[in-house]
Parts: sequence; structure tokens; C-alpha cells
Amino acid sequence: MFEQLGLIGCGLMGGSFALALKRAGLVKRVVGYSKSPSTTQRALSMGVIDVEAPSALLAVSGADIVLLAVPVAATEATLKAIKHLVTRDMLIMDVGSTKRDVIDSARRVLRDHIGSFVPCHPIAGKEVSGVEHADPDLYTGKQVILTPVDRTDPGHLQRAVQLWEALDCPVLTMAPDEHDAAFAAVSHLPHLIAFALINGITGQDHGKDYLSLAGPGFRDFTRIAASEPKMWRDILLANRQELLEQSKIFQRTLNAMEQMIETGNGEALEGLIDQASQSRAQWRMGTTRK
Repeated sequence: MFEQLGLIGCGLMGGSFALALKRAGLVKRVVGYSKSPSTTQRALSMGVIDVEAPSALLAVSGADIVLLAVPVAATEATLKAIKHLVTRDMLIMDVGSTKRDVIDSARRVLRDHIGSFVPCHPIAGKEVSGVEHADPDLYTGKQVILTPVDRTDPGHLQRAVQLWEALDCPVLTMAPDEHDAAFAAVSHLPHLIAFALINGITGQDHGKDYLSLAGPGFRDFTRIAASEPKMWRDILLANRQELLEQSKIFQRTLNAMEQMIETGNGEALEGLIDQASQSRAQWRMGTTRK
């Protein structure tokens, strides 16, 4: 049980976390701050938070757990805003989907208190944003990846694991570099492809007509293209090195298949399609090593 959650960012991810902790009886009070006063007021009226803080600094005053639910590009500025009230006993977590940049920011700002920071990436979310979509079940059953560093306090790491497991989340620990490489492949590149595909179609003279003919397969494949633009701009730029490497690998595979189509090599093309089909059929979400 935590006495007070200092919630910085009262949108979908932060609001859902607060609601989940409240429902599980893991926190007594939530003090929240968002850059937009209307967001914080909405969170207060919805019961997501109990107290509206006028600043990020005051949101962490007296807190024994802090969640940074802000865009990854805002991590360093947010940590600078709260650093004067960070203590060794305070557990600080984030929910960003890139980790090296977030950890670098924490090292620069928190310095001797870096041990309080446990970097987290819950594999959860929606295509919509905003506190009005906050859902206490958002994290239920969803995998959470922790990327501690050498100076992460073992006690805080254990508390973070216990908290997420209490929310029915399987917890996996990874090195930050390993995390960013993996998610460039399975999350960031798919988003980039979806954005590019939609723009490629709509940029054609008859693109809107083509879209009107699309069916469920297209809907499912491009669902993530409706994601929040600013958030994904930050993610793609933050993980640019790993993302561009994965993009090169994808382009090589795509070029190889295009060559098979161009030369009419149906046997080789079928082989690659079969390989992809079998790999996808064998895949099960969340089946990763511990």
C-alpha cells in the first residue's frame, strides 16, 4: 500500500494507472498535475485524482510513488521540475515506450537519486488519448517491461515488480538497449509503415476512392495509423537509430519480394509468404522469456 501517488500527466496512461491502483486498494491518495489545467480538472471530476496540484513539483510533494505519464520528449523537463523534492525513499516510474533516452535524462537530472527511478514500459494503450478514456482495466493482463540500470535501488525495483504484478501484469526485465531494439522492430516500425501506407494511398488522385473499398483486413492492418501524432513523433525520433536499422531490414525484405514479383518467380514468392504465414500462426502475444 502506498500513501500517495504523485501523478504527472493525467491522460489515458496516467489516469488508467491511478484508477487501477485505487481499485486494487494500493494507494490512499492521488495528487495529479497535467500541463493542461482542463485535463487535471477533468481528472478530478472523474475521481481519477483526489487533489489537483498547481505544478509538477507540488504533485510529488509528500508522495512515496510518482508516475511520469508524459511524452518521452518531456521526460527531462519533467524531472527537472520535480528534482528538488525527490527523495531516496520515493519510487519513480515512467510509462514511455523508449528507454535509453528516458534513462539518459534521468541520469543527467536525478544524479544521486537515480536509484529511485525504475524505467517501465507497459505494453498497453489505445488509439485514443485523453483522461476521458482512462480505464482501470487498461493494464490488466498486459505485459510490463522494466529496464533497470546498474544504480537502480533493488528495493525500489522489487516494489515496482510487486506493484505491477498486483495489477495482474506479467513483468519482464530487459536491458534498455535490448528493449529499444526489440520495440523498434515490433512496435515503432509497424507504426511507421502504417503512417506511410495511409499517406501513400491518400496522396494519390483516387486515394479516397480506394479507401472506400477497403475491408476488415485493411482496417486491422492500419488501425495503429490513428494513433496520437505528437506522441508518435517523439517516439520515432527518440528511437531513430534502432528504427532506421529495422527499416533497412524491412526494405531489403520488401525489395526481395518485389523482385520475385517482377520476374514472375512464383515459387520463391510463395516460399516467403509461407514462411511469414507460419511464423505469424505460431506467434502468441506476450510469450517472451523471463
